[in-house]
Amino acid sequence: MSYQRFCGLTDSANIPDRTTIWTFENRIGEAGAKALFDGVERQLLKQGYIARGNQIIDATLVPAPKQHFTKEDKEQIKQDAMPANWSPAKRRQKDLDATWTKKHGKSHHGYKFSINVDKRYKLIRKIETDTASTHDSQHFEAVLDPGNTSRDVYADKGYPSAEREAKLKVTGYRNHIQRKGQRNHPLSDCQERRNRHIAKTRARVEHVFGAIAQMGGKLVRIVGQARANFAMTMMAACYNLKRLVYLKRAGIEAF
Repeated sequence: MSYQRFCGLTDSANIPDRTTIWTFENRIGEAGAKALFDGVERQLLKQGYIARGNQIIDATLVPAPKQHFTKEDKEQIKQDAMPANWSPAKRRQKDLDATWTKKHGKSHHGYKFSINVDKRYKLIRKIETDTASTHDSQHFEAVLDPGNTSRDVYADKGYPSAEREAKLKVTGYRNHIQRKGQRNHPLSDCQERRNRHIAKTRARVEHVFGAIAQMGGKLVRIVGQARANFAMTMMAACYNLKRLVYLKRAGIEAF
């Protein structure tokens, strides 16, 4: 009933059911979700909430339901073939796009969600979606935001490379990417202090991922990358709308 009142459907006799809403989501599609995200961004800019005070780049894993395949099925899937004994209904329910990856010694199955957040307002400015096995650093250039008023770029230990640091310097960005020590070449005390200093700012992006998780969790119960991209893009758009309401209520004015 609360949801009906929120949607203005209190006195409606024809309330859309689950299938109608699901069909509408499919009509929006991946491109439509991106258009909605861009539309929200334009509204943020129109109200003065431009990207300010450094940009923070990070990625998170978005779990998807685990798939169960036999050894023979896996061999055929690796060859881009569909097992002949699968019925059409079973094929529609098998996610062949989600991949596995390891993080902190644990295996994860699903997709990768990379974002760019501005420090001042903690709004998502750029997004990139992919499968879980894609390394975080491959999305760095795609989510770099030239519209941020600051030239400082923050990222964690998954992003440093000599080539990337050289490009940032040439294009006028100030590099605040944490260093990663090697087994035979541990970080110096100075580098460790630099990492801790960067972490204080970079941690703001974790608040964004935490807020998205509180909005219903990051798990996507879908089949296929196209629908996963749709779900992750809508997560970002909904987060920005929720964040805008908070900024307005908290009296945090755009300037």
